[in-house]
Amino acid sequence: MTLASLKVRVPASTANLGPGFDALGLALGLHDVIELWETGSGLRVEVVDAGADGVEDVPTDETHLVVRAIRRACEHLGRPLPGLHLRCLNAIPHARGLGSSAAAVVAGIAAGYALAAKPVDAGALQLAAEFEGHADNAAASLFGGLVIAWCEGGRFHAERLEPHPGLRPVVAVPGVRSATAQTRGLLPPQVPHADAAFCAGRAALAVHALTHDPSLLLPATEDRLHQDYRAPAYPRSAQLVHDLRKAGIAAAISGAGPSVLALTTDGIMPAAVDVEGFEVTELSVDVAGVQVTTR
Repeated sequence: MTLASLKVRVPASTANLGPGFDALGLALGLHDVIELWETGSGLRVEVVDAGADGVEDVPTDETHLVVRAIRRACEHLGRPLPGLHLRCLNAIPHARGLGSSAAAVVAGIAAGYALAAKPVDAGALQLAAEFEGHADNAAASLFGGLVIAWCEGGRFHAERLEPHPGLRPVVAVPGVRSATAQTRGLLPPQVPHADAAFCAGRAALAVHALTHDPSLLLPATEDRLHQDYRAPAYPRSAQLVHDLRKAGIAAAISGAGPSVLALTTDGIMPAAVDVEGFEVTELSVDVAGVQVTTR
């Protein structure tokens, strides 16, 4: 068997986009890059900080998320894997609500498919989403653009939509981290019917605003399902969302937080809004999704 050499480029993602809890995702122009070489045996993992912080606590053994995803994909596809050398250039901040875990999983799944000479398909999404229990981030990193994700009978699905070309997302990333498991624990088991109905309408409007009419982004990103309940976990981020929205900017917590997503059409944050303690960056929308090249 010829030993393979691959390069995988995978985008960050932002999920929920306000009211679309566990359903809406958007791929962002911030990328991790994985270089992979098959070897005769063994495992070697190098982790390089290419802008992401916190890589010092990333494992370099079989428990590394990319390694686990590669092996899971190869197992699924029946492709033997004798040994690996990985070099991971991490640019997506960890535990900040920008889909770093989903990106790692998607990179591994895509690499496994490439090693098996198979095109990425619905099965790849299923494998990736099983790692996290929801498909919004994984689908965005896998397919790029805007995604609507859902689960039916234990099977994960996603529909990719073309985002409006005028979208210019800005992310504000704080120095503190957040854990998805912790923030999910703050959510109540039930919400008022009126809040559920409100968010159903806003999520539908968000799809229209993100694909056809960005002038509606402010009302379309209003949420009553999760952000207020999670606010105690990141009060400074919650305050920034409030201040931006008061200034007319369609802002929301990115994923499980604590990063803040501002959906603008000009890439500009209001000068009057205090962003001290946040690293503010304009990002493009990634429309390509994960890319694998053979070397």
